[in-house]
Amino acid sequence: MDTRQALLVDAFAAEPTTGTPTGVVPEADGLTDDQMQAVASELGATETAFVLPAEDADRRLRCFSPTKELAQAETAAVAAHAALYERGEIDDSEWTVATARGDVAVETKQNGMVWVEQGRADITEVDIPYSDVADALGLNAATLKDVGADLPLVTAGVGESWLMVPVNYFEHLSGLTMDVAAVDSLCDRVDAAGVYPFTFDTVGADATRRSTFHGRAFRVGSRAEEPVTATASGACAAFVRRYGALDDTIEQIIAEGGHFRDRPGTVSVDTDGTEVWVGGRAVTALDGTVTVPAVDDDDIIEA
Repeated sequence: MDTRQALLVDAFAAEPTTGTPTGVVPEADGLTDDQMQAVASELGATETAFVLPAEDADRRLRCFSPTKELAQAETAAVAAHAALYERGEIDDSEWTVATARGDVAVETKQNGMVWVEQGRADITEVDIPYSDVADALGLNAATLKDVGADLPLVTAGVGESWLMVPVNYFEHLSGLTMDVAAVDSLCDRVDAAGVYPFTFDTVGADATRRSTFHGRAFRVGSRAEEPVTATASGACAAFVRRYGALDDTIEQIIAEGGHFRDRPGTVSVDTDGTEVWVGGRAVTALDGTVTVPAVDDDDIIEA
């Protein structure tokens, strides 16, 4: 039987069981699409990265959820490159990585950070009543209107758009109650992958790296909140930067999340309001092997 090393790597975290758990198969050469999908389903992480050789790039990265292949691969890229660096298979350098949405630049740093080029953010103001958004999130419309004078409701994203919902205070963000059907309807109206309510009130990290905003990510069709999402965090950072909501002294944006899933983590973002790079640390929480099913065999056994 074909067995491969399989890792669970917590992305955007400095210690295990925090951040976003991400599957990584460091040597995936020779696996078929169906086999990669089966492994991703077995690992059960939101994303699983499969590292492959590439002819015109330093490596190829394919990213699967438990049910399908994903084009967005920022979290997978951070987890995979942090794992490769931790294993001594790569050093601190700049890399070109082939992904489903094209070649992406990745940089690994000596301090353990992995930076991934997210791309150019598209930001569009949307005409949705605050009452509709507030009802979908179980909030009072006033909690949104307080911020709305400076930051409107928008969709923002690179590759996939998220509905950005500025909320005035952390206590309101923490107390929201999501109506899944209403959120799905909102996102359908504006063609968004999910809703991202956020506030400039934060839990904070430390005196030198205070977080810029705290966000919560709810994807269409899912009842579970995503712990720490690079896609939405990067898009939100571009949004608040473009609309002048940040002090000019803030050079690097720190987006925190995951606290309501007991998996806190942070995404670092460099952006001028248009081009976006996301970065973070990651740590291996589990190192094992997985038995890959035969090409026409749906069963998979993990050792």
